[in-house]
Amino acid sequence: MTNACLTVNICLYIIESMNIEQKLEILTGAAKYDAACTSSGVNRSALPGQLGNACSAGICHSFSADGRCIALLKVLMSNDCKYNCAYCTNRVSKDQSRASFEPRELADLVIEFYRRNYIEGLFLSSGVSGDPDYATARMIAALSILRNDYGFNGYIHAKGIPGASPEIISQLGYLVDRLSINIEMPSSASLQKLAPDKNPSAIFAPMGQIRDSIGESRQYLLEWKGRRESRNNDSGRRIGKSDDLSALRLAAGCSTCEVRGTCTGLDDCMPAQRKLGRPARFAPAGQATQMIIGASPDSDYDILRTSVNLYDKFNMKRVFYSAYVPVGDSSLIQYEPNGQSNGSVQLVREHRLYQSDWLLRFYNFELDELLSPDMPHLDPLLDPKCLWALRNLDRFPIEVNRAPIEELVRVPGIGPTGAQKIVRARRSGALDFSALAALRIVLKRAQWFITAKGKYREGLKFEHQAIYQGLTSEEARKRSFQQARKLEEASRQLVLF
Repeated sequence: MTNACLTVNICLYIIESMNIEQKLEILTGAAKYDAACTSSGVNRSALPGQLGNACSAGICHSFSADGRCIALLKVLMSNDCKYNCAYCTNRVSKDQSRASFEPRELADLVIEFYRRNYIEGLFLSSGVSGDPDYATARMIAALSILRNDYGFNGYIHAKGIPGASPEIISQLGYLVDRLSINIEMPSSASLQKLAPDKNPSAIFAPMGQIRDSIGESRQYLLEWKGRRESRNNDSGRRIGKSDDLSALRLAAGCSTCEVRGTCTGLDDCMPAQRKLGRPARFAPAGQATQMIIGASPDSDYDILRTSVNLYDKFNMKRVFYSAYVPVGDSSLIQYEPNGQSNGSVQLVREHRLYQSDWLLRFYNFELDELLSPDMPHLDPLLDPKCLWALRNLDRFPIEVNRAPIEELVRVPGIGPTGAQKIVRARRSGALDFSALAALRIVLKRAQWFITAKGKYREGLKFEHQAIYQGLTSEEARKRSFQQARKLEEASRQLVLF
């Protein structure tokens, strides 16, 4: 026996001899850099004969509408990977322990944790040990056991693997609530340099498929509901589950449903769909993606421009930004943001990108208002809204008692809720700064950009330098780095044993 064969056999023996606890320790640790801390984005009540539910108010160490703290198990199917991505802790060249779950092992583990009330959902990804189809098929097998054998109805977020076939992606999409394909790097040049085994086209093709499948699934569900309501009205009775077999035609994994409208009976469809009595939905919580920040020299403008394109072209629910954490000594990764190696700086940068992303999605800001090729970087000491306001002082100060709500929303320290409070309160009388404080407006930022009853706040100067110094005082600087440390601590995974 050759040395190579002996080494492989020893590795296989070690993997097979691992118990579940050892595998879990390795594979949860390997998944800790995947960004998955987000609300589930879907409401689904518990059903008779099934386990779990999903609530759009929160998942993964968040709080639901009724005050419960809920969490998901974040784990890899396998950390054995043939790729050698310079930024990845699971790359093939890194000397570390490797482990893989069998589908039944993982499904049993999730159900056991759910029954113990450790978790209420699952985040699942995997390294690529064989080809993308094989790695994804193993994930599908585990999720099929959860959904069909155990009737698990909780939230599942899965990471699809670039390069997997459309048929495999389609099967995965009908088993999960949210589906992600990681773009990894903000630019093709950075991806080619740091992950030469990955092809941009293999990333964007499944993104387009997921977008189209989500749209088709939602459209068919609306049509199905319309037909059902129409039949209820015409017959004067409630339509039963068995009255509309065609409603099950989108069921995942059904051999007779590959062509729409060919269902022949309830026994031909997956058990979960028989219980639901309605069309299967493809990734009802939408799709997301993740970019690594700080491993490449891409500017903040490049990163946000890529995000805007992803939101526009693929209807992304979320783009996650993950500050690069050194996981090796790769000579390819030499870039440090702002010329510093402090991990807190990268986390602050990540936080500023999330703030900018929020402004772009919910405050009707355009990318060119926040950054440009001439000014491609965010200020780590200023949130993006303050930075925009400082660059547009000609639009300020505005009078809070007369400004329309569209202008109030753009004032730093005043969000949509605060703007609505101001509009309602000023109907009863003119507001001064004490009244704004009573409304819980964040005057530490807002005071520099507003007047109340025609007066600027006493003791302040409406000058660029004075405003910048006031917003970036030593206390503000300390708060920024304290916040970064809190973010770093919050990103650590809980140990289940």
